[in-house]
Amino acid sequence: MDITASIVSHGHGPQAEALLAELAGLGEPRLRRVILTVNLPEPALTAGLRGRGWPFRLDVVENPAPAGFGANHNRAFALDGQDGGSPLFAVLNPDLRLRASPFGAMAAVFERDAQAGAVYPIQLDPAGRRQDSERLLPTPARLLARHLLRRTAEVGEGEAPDWVNAAFLLLRRTAYAGVHGFDEGFHMYCEDVDLCLRLRLAGWALRPAAGVAVEHIAQRASRRRPRHLLWHLRSLWRLWRSPAWRAWRAARQN
Repeated sequence: MDITASIVSHGHGPQAEALLAELAGLGEPRLRRVILTVNLPEPALTAGLRGRGWPFRLDVVENPAPAGFGANHNRAFALDGQDGGSPLFAVLNPDLRLRASPFGAMAAVFERDAQAGAVYPIQLDPAGRRQDSERLLPTPARLLARHLLRRTAEVGEGEAPDWVNAAFLLLRRTAYAGVHGFDEGFHMYCEDVDLCLRLRLAGWALRPAAGVAVEHIAQRASRRRPRHLLWHLRSLWRLWRSPAWRAWRAARQN
């Protein structure tokens, strides 16, 4: 199953270039195409990428004005679809580091599980510690416990998460298209929660790829920057008023 990967750089030039170099060095035959969206002007990045030989098709899209996380990935998905589109679509953060190719084992999950709509790896921090990328439905009470009581481990061993962090998601094209991709009303934060809930409600499953790990240098900007905190709170408010959140909460309570 061929894969198209979407990466968005919002001033992440060095990280995005490093990730592209790692992807090129994987020797991964499934990786057919990479779409890099440059959300802010980065002339040094774009000049350094064009004209180089890549083992995959690299498309660099320079936005005339910044767009949100979900909007950028939706546009990359639509662009890929213009020439047929790969069966699998990867959403990758530029601050990922790949220790080995994750794609073979992740694609294999789709091949043996027709219900899998999204497959995800284990996310590790730079020290090799497992990050809490698997989560339960965010409720006000759960968020208070998380931030005031430091209860960060929400999903137990062998339990299924309600949603997973979209720093690295490999999605079945038909599943992503079927739920119309990310909700672009979320500028930043919670769009991955919403996407996962809508996938689950549509009958798709979120599946872990056993033994596959990537390094994610999480920024946690909403804990340090008031503007990002405001975006996070607005996104939570939108999420809590959404039909998907309410439907999934009702399903969990029954």
